[in-house]
Amino acid sequence: MVKSRPDRYGAIAVSIHWLSAILILALLGSGFRAANAMDAAAKAGFLRFHIPVAIVVLLLTAPRIVWWWRFDRKPLPLDGSPRWQERIARGVHAAFYIVILGMVASGIGLMVLSGAAPAVFGESGAVLPNFAEYPPRVPHGLGALLIVGLLIFHAGAALYHEFARRDRLLRRMWYGG
Repeated sequence: MVKSRPDRYGAIAVSIHWLSAILILALLGSGFRAANAMDAAAKAGFLRFHIPVAIVVLLLTAPRIVWWWRFDRKPLPLDGSPRWQERIARGVHAAFYIVILGMVASGIGLMVLSGAAPAVFGESGAVLPNFAEYPPRVPHGLGALLIVGLLIFHAGAALYHEFARRDRLLRRMWYGG
């Protein structure tokens, strides 16, 4: 089943969700390691991984938003879920999209304003700039912390549903019939 049904997500939504989750974790790891790297070569190495992966996340996120708006419907809320939980869930998902797009924009801003691309992608003699000197660095760093918080909240809510409420929420976001 490609599209979502009233009781579960479709294969496209499931695929984009889990691939995005893995890539966002990789982005957080490589981004925090780059930010804390003292050696310019190590920092550039982390960024050589980080930047293309961020582009892939953008290329997954934009179609995912269009998919929800134009082609697919999300499953119905779980039976017995309080309305306030449904509202919070919608808010967390919207926050993910907003923060992800903001992270991409601030990352592009950092690369453009700092002129870091030659140093990151190995041009000989190019020097890696001090990213802290550029305004997009602040929202990029705050966005990373926000993503961590959203991930913790999101995963915690999923685990709560799966183990405390035993309503099989995670099964809805996996393949199968």
